[in-house]
Amino acid sequence: MYSRPELLIPASCLEVLKTAVVFGADAVYIGGEAFGLRAKAKNFSKEDMVKGIAFAHEHGVKVFVTANILAHNRDLEGVKEYFKELKEMKPDAVIIADPAVFTIAKEVMPEMELHISTQANNTNYGTFNFWHSLGAKRVVTARELSLEEIKEIRNNISDDLEIETFIHGAMCISYSGRCLLSSFMAGRDANQGACTHPCRWKYAVVEESRPGEYMPIYENERGTYIFNSKDLCMIEHIPELMESGIDSFKIEGRMKTALYVATVARTYRMAIDDYKKDVEYYRSRIPFYKSEIAKCTYRQYTTGFFFGKPDENTQIYDSNTYIKEYTYLGMIGEKNAEGLYRIEQKNKFSVGEEIEVMKPNGENISVTVKRITDEEGKEMESCPHPKQIIYIDLGIELDEYDILRRSE
Repeated sequence: MYSRPELLIPASCLEVLKTAVVFGADAVYIGGEAFGLRAKAKNFSKEDMVKGIAFAHEHGVKVFVTANILAHNRDLEGVKEYFKELKEMKPDAVIIADPAVFTIAKEVMPEMELHISTQANNTNYGTFNFWHSLGAKRVVTARELSLEEIKEIRNNISDDLEIETFIHGAMCISYSGRCLLSSFMAGRDANQGACTHPCRWKYAVVEESRPGEYMPIYENERGTYIFNSKDLCMIEHIPELMESGIDSFKIEGRMKTALYVATVARTYRMAIDDYKKDVEYYRSRIPFYKSEIAKCTYRQYTTGFFFGKPDENTQIYDSNTYIKEYTYLGMIGEKNAEGLYRIEQKNKFSVGEEIEVMKPNGENISVTVKRITDEEGKEMESCPHPKQIIYIDLGIELDEYDILRRSE
């Protein structure tokens, strides 16, 4: 059993990286503006990547950079130049799927730790050993593996080769994310970072001799979303994960908000730490973890492939929308001379409204908004303009990076 598996959290931008670090990550993974598989995420400019790596390292947290596209000929020269820049920025590892990209990384950044992405379809210990023989430090398991298969991999690979596994977040309908639907239906290649998520769309059947006549695929009166998977959640199964030989527990979500990242990172941090202190204490707190994890957007939950092949119960047939119980209002910044706290407003709230402060240590504090001013100190009854910089008084002392949210 591993005494402290790494908790690896996604970050879409500098603000979210800081949130992940403060709310419990041991490591974060981020994408630059090229060669990652989340082209629609905000991603990091070179300047923000340098700032993010520095912030994480100051807090003892590692940073991994994704470069996990499946490269075409036209990509290779750009990859080489990008890796020259990364070498200077000094992240802790680069995540790669393509053998050519891996070869370039070894040439340009010989000292860099290299991790093999789930996109490389890592389903057996022979594949793990292959990548280890080439110099990989870590391999990310394919999402289609059970815990028993992961244990077998652990028993057949070198002790110094690390296993990383997704334990929470969105599931893909295609094998380890190798999807061609987006490219075929929208002209945007999922394997080049531009997935349009057609697996979440609503479908009907058209019979060849009746063009234009759409026949719903009925599961109920609202039709069906035949490819729409539930989200993965293993918060109730920390003991099984801890005993499987996994070195890094990975959270999916490089397109998610700071509220999502804070909620998931904090909850898994508490669950892992509670389990290590006292297994029975962890078990007694499972209802609490489940209630907390439900306070971010999600699609209903499943345990994926961990305990066997998924069946029809792992799909959502009546909707492609998220369940949303809380709204993200903003993150606390510095305090001004008047004792008011700066935030960049994410959603509207008003003076007199009851909201919640979410703190990294696990506390949730209900407060009433006492006062709002704009940057010039002008009093405001509410803050209706997205991304407006405002100053607030909530009647209590706050800390930088506390998250503000409101129950729906």
